[in-house]
Amino acid sequence: MNSDVDAAPVTYSAHMDTVHPVGSFGTPAVRREGDKMYGPGVTDCKGGLVAALLAMDALERCGFRSRPIRFLLQSDEEGGSRVSNKATIGYMCQKSLDSIAFFNLEGGTEGTACVERKGILTYLIKVKGVEAHSSLCAVAGANAIAAAAHMILELEKYKDNEGITCNCGIISGGTAHNTVAGYCEFGVNIRFVNAEQRAQIAEVVHRLAASPYVPECQIEVEEYGSRPAMERVERNLALLETVNGIFAENGLSRLEPAKRTGGSDAAQITESGIPCLDSLGPIGGRIHSPDEYAVMETLKDSAKRLAAVAYCI
Repeated sequence: MNSDVDAAPVTYSAHMDTVHPVGSFGTPAVRREGDKMYGPGVTDCKGGLVAALLAMDALERCGFRSRPIRFLLQSDEEGGSRVSNKATIGYMCQKSLDSIAFFNLEGGTEGTACVERKGILTYLIKVKGVEAHSSLCAVAGANAIAAAAHMILELEKYKDNEGITCNCGIISGGTAHNTVAGYCEFGVNIRFVNAEQRAQIAEVVHRLAASPYVPECQIEVEEYGSRPAMERVERNLALLETVNGIFAENGLSRLEPAKRTGGSDAAQITESGIPCLDSLGPIGGRIHSPDEYAVMETLKDSAKRLAAVAYCI
């Protein structure tokens, strides 16, 4: 929405991409049952797109012209903007630097706004060993699978919900049961709460790779993707207090600050110094599963909050 008024814009944003393979929800892909809508990305994050459009329509109908409303549709969020080589999130940050407030419309949780998220590091670990006949494994060869297994067990020790977590979720290697494995690779997904923890776990990964359990093996670490943490900062907390004041004036309930363990574009927006609140989209559940759903009534609730803030801020 354009405005001739020289005022800082309010920015809404949500992503269009999902993690679901085509066909995973059957035909039709979207269905309504009672008060819920089921479908790929209905909460994460297409419900947020709908809420933004409803809010903008309401503002248009009431003749709102006090400041510009910017709507950014992200096409590359689920992979951390890896496919675009960070071009999409880079564009969003650059485009939003003048915003008085940025509202990221990931799926919401009753009574909260997200002000803190974990960051993400994804590594592909490649282990090169020495092939040999399995009957000679006591005197020849270097088992890449064994080296990978020991590194995985060390990384899997990090399971702090309030700190660093590591999950090794993909592994492949070897050629035959009677051959010492000459190659193995695995993927590791790491979550952290701040830049200090990111540096800490990166050092652990590279140290383990430099000293493999099987000395004759060589380990290569490839950073496959990353996203900074959305750290708790004063400007976002101040924005939350401002919008809570607006909600009180308009008969809407207060939102409490919350943190989440998953990543989102709000991390880079916050890192860029832009006042930001996250997870103001509709409420749902079972995201990233074939049973993902959104509660229909909360689309209206989300849109009311977005319109009220834009109108009054």
